[in-house]
Amino acid sequence: MKTNCLNWALILQLVWPAPLLAQSRSAPLQNDGNGSKKTAADSSVYKILNRWRAAVMSGDRAELGALYSTTPPARAQTPEGNTQDPNEEPTFWSALASRGLIKFEPKVLEIRRPQPGAISVVLRIELMLGTAPGAEPYVVSATQIWVGQGNDWHIYATQRSDLVRNLAGRLPQPATPNTDLYPPPKQAPSEIEAALSSAARDRKRILLVFGGNWCYDCHVLDATFHSKDIAALIDANFHVVHVNVGDYDRNLDLADKYEVPLKKGVPSLAVLDPDGKLVFSQKQGEFESSARLGPEDVIEFLNKWKPAHKT
Repeated sequence: MKTNCLNWALILQLVWPAPLLAQSRSAPLQNDGNGSKKTAADSSVYKILNRWRAAVMSGDRAELGALYSTTPPARAQTPEGNTQDPNEEPTFWSALASRGLIKFEPKVLEIRRPQPGAISVVLRIELMLGTAPGAEPYVVSATQIWVGQGNDWHIYATQRSDLVRNLAGRLPQPATPNTDLYPPPKQAPSEIEAALSSAARDRKRILLVFGGNWCYDCHVLDATFHSKDIAALIDANFHVVHVNVGDYDRNLDLADKYEVPLKKGVPSLAVLDPDGKLVFSQKQGEFESSARLGPEDVIEFLNKWKPAHKT
């Protein structure tokens, strides 16, 4: 997926003023009970999303407006261009109720912390508009940057795609996208080396999946790999490595090495032999749109590129 990729880093560069850092607060650390630490902002993401979702569903313009920053005023990048009108987003989202909004499901694809006191969230929002039985499915991609102000979090900057018809896909859809599906970009070389080491013993091939947590089609492909009809085929023949491309600005050397043209979109795959030799790489973004694929296409690909035999 490339055309629906919303670049949180671009938003940050366009609208993030240095003085805002002095106003924002860093969220305190909490222990998750497993010996690791996470910020209280993790739970805040879902709490404010639930408030935002409820306000959108009700068409409550005032409640929506209260979720956006007023000092400084929230800014938005829409398909029509950039705007500094803080009413842009509350007006757009609240108007959906008058169009017969009967379903509104924001799915969190990625959470980042680009600055202290700031959270960037990448969303895929699935909704239904109209009256039953004539309601139609739509989807919109969005990125929101929230900042801590006082004792609360407010949406400071946003970017969204066009509202488009949601084409029915034939591949399994993830119930809850894994926001950690793609590890930090710097881990890719070591994960490839680990996969090669394992492949030297079990003679499986390595399947490199270039993409990012913000890419919904990447989540769909991973759900497909774990589906009951395909999981055994993957487990018997491949070591899967997810190569994080950031915002199309990371691991470009690996994409070049394995002849994966990222300009064609992601997910994009490459297959390696146990000795690291490139066997195949996708050149035309064949898996870039999950709506074009069915389970039979994925199975055909895996059977074609699985090792002929393992000795």
